[in-house]
Amino acid sequence: MGESLVFANQMFARWWREPAVLIQALVFPTFLLIAYKLLAGKSILRVTGTDSLYGLVPMCAVAGAMFGAIAASRGLSFERDSGLIGRLWVFPVHRASALTGRLLAEAARTLVSTALIAAVGVGLGLRFEGGWLTVIPFILVPVLVVIPFSMAVIAIAVRAKSGAVLVWLAVPATGSVFSSSGVVPLQTLPAWMRQQMHLQPMWPTIESMRALAQGDPAWWPLLLTVVWAVGLAAVIGPLAVRGYRAAAESPH
Repeated sequence: MGESLVFANQMFARWWREPAVLIQALVFPTFLLIAYKLLAGKSILRVTGTDSLYGLVPMCAVAGAMFGAIAASRGLSFERDSGLIGRLWVFPVHRASALTGRLLAEAARTLVSTALIAAVGVGLGLRFEGGWLTVIPFILVPVLVVIPFSMAVIAIAVRAKSGAVLVWLAVPATGSVFSSSGVVPLQTLPAWMRQQMHLQPMWPTIESMRALAQGDPAWWPLLLTVVWAVGLAAVIGPLAVRGYRAAAESPH
């Protein structure tokens, strides 16, 4: 664990010098949150009777986690081609420490960005009706989601010829987030659209965070979020490990 923390700290130091990670993980989702609230907040409240912040803050937090993971991994193809991954592979440390360190850094970055986005939401009028203890699971849900997503990003980045390929990963990520119930409450949508939303992992993610903030029962969407995260990690994790190992062992 100590070795993984060293690699995680190294990732943080690198991201601090890369404004793209900060922009994608925090600036863009915060701007999106404020813009949605100012432009559509009153209309949604008038039509649905529900403050849009309870869906917008979770949606923007998850979007920031995903976009930040994509921006943070654009340099993996360069690290592979320059032989940096291979040199880390032969260091006298556990070979999984570099990969787990990157995932720890992604989790910590998501934790910080979610907390900051939630703070902006509170400034705009978000209230945790279930008490401030619900803030802890609220900011941990995006962390749970970003782990398997980061695994997918790593699995693609270490095999891609260029980091630009990761831009295409933003398309399904954006679609899954914005096709969730983050903007409009689920009960206001047609039945066929609700059924489609239930089939993608962003629905329980957004709904669990919404329920935690509103003080409603959140155990069912939280359980589905955990099932989705664990299931995706079980499938994508081995692909990320094999891709990382192939990148480390390939001659340059």
